[in-house]
Amino acid sequence: MKEWSEVLIHVRRGEEFLVTHRAPDGGGYWHVIAGGVEPDEEWHAAAVRELQEETSLAVEQLEPIGEFAYVRESWEEEPGLRVHVHAFLVDVEPGWEPSLDHEHDDYRWLPRDEAAELLFWPEPAQLLRALQP
Repeated sequence: MKEWSEVLIHVRRGEEFLVTHRAPDGGGYWHVIAGGVEPDEEWHAAAVRELQEETSLAVEQLEPIGEFAYVRESWEEEPGLRVHVHAFLVDVEPGWEPSLDHEHDDYRWLPRDEAAELLFWPEPAQLLRALQP
């Protein structure tokens, strides 16, 4: 079975977490910052890159918070593909707002439990619920 590697990043601002809405051509659901790991790219470097590309946030320090794997659904690109995900957490300064790229059309800052309820995929929501407020 073919495999793919991705990263996801939970962004925390005080007691709130960033949730982003994928633009309709990207699925049209609520998610977190996420993306693929390039060939020969380290997990951490991929997370730093994706965070900057999708929100314009430039950071070096990210906290690893877990990993999981899933198989892509029939409606997704390359259905049946096994995806291995490494997850990270980053804290941002009070008042920071993202500058979203073309992949997103909206965002919200929400308390942990509300953010987890809004997320489309169960694994990012489980990781979020496991974080200390």
